[in-house]
Formats: sequence, C-alpha cells, structure tokens
Amino acid sequence: MADVQEPTHRSGCPINLAVEVMGDRWSLVVLRDMMFGNRHYFRELLTGSQEGIASNILADRLRRLVAHGLLWRVDDQTHRQKIRYSLTEAGVQLVPVMAALGSWGRRHMPASHELSVRAELLEQGGPELWDRFMDELREQHLGIPRPPGTPSVFAELQAAYEAAIAETG
Repeated sequence: MADVQEPTHRSGCPINLAVEVMGDRWSLVVLRDMMFGNRHYFRELLTGSQEGIASNILADRLRRLVAHGLLWRVDDQTHRQKIRYSLTEAGVQLVPVMAALGSWGRRHMPASHELSVRAELLEQGGPELWDRFMDELREQHLGIPRPPGTPSVFAELQAAYEAAIAETG
C-alpha cells in the first residue's frame, strides 16, 4: 500500500487552512446540501441543488471533503454501486460557520426570501439553536442519539422554507 502524503499548505494560518479545504466554488454548497437538504447520495446531491454542479466536479469535491475529514463514506447495503456520504464531527461543527455565511449573504447580497428564511431562523436562534441542530446532525450522520424530547431543528427549518415557498406561489 502506498504511503499517503500530507497535503502541502501555503501557511499555518487557520483562515488559510480552512480556505484551502472549503474555499472553492462548490465545497460549501455540497456541505450545505448535506446539512440543510438531508442529502447523502451522489445522485441526490447532483440533482437536488439549484446551482447545477457538474457530475465530475461533484465527484471531485466529495473525494476532497472525505480526504480532508469533513465527510465519510460507506457502501450502501441496498445497492452495491451506491455510496452513502455523511458528515464527520468536523463537518457537523461547521454549523456556526454556515449560519454566519447565511446571515452575511442574507444581509448583503440579493438573496431570495424563500432561500433566506432558514438563515434568518439560524441567526435568530443563535448558538442554542446551532447546538441543537448539531446534535440532530450527529444523530443523522454519526448515529449519536440526541437528547430525548429535543424538537427537530431540521423540521423547523424545512417547515419555514416550505411556508416561504407557498407564500411566493
């Protein structure tokens, strides 16, 4: 087996290191779709995103996110050619980053109302909501049960999104 070589980094700056992993055009969109769209499979990620990622780019980003420890993959028992992708703990811990990016984009860019509603809820809910959402993601992606009786943040975000879609007709 060949030795796996550590990637070379431009510097040890934490912002630079994060940008080297997630700073391309598609990585954050893939992570967003896994977190907020509950997508785990290549086909779901390919067809479920409004941004229209190309299949070769998606395959590359999934490989890179796995290599950098933000996702893990496992063969799906229902189909031998199907692979299920899930967030790792490092991926789950990106919730506050995604909340901050969504908040900034909602405030400073021409974001649509229906696509902003989840960002607004995450902003209003703050760290307490983010922690509950991360617990829910840990349950979905890592099999770690969340505290009993904890309401679903995913369901709350999805309901707000669907209500916003219904408003716009």
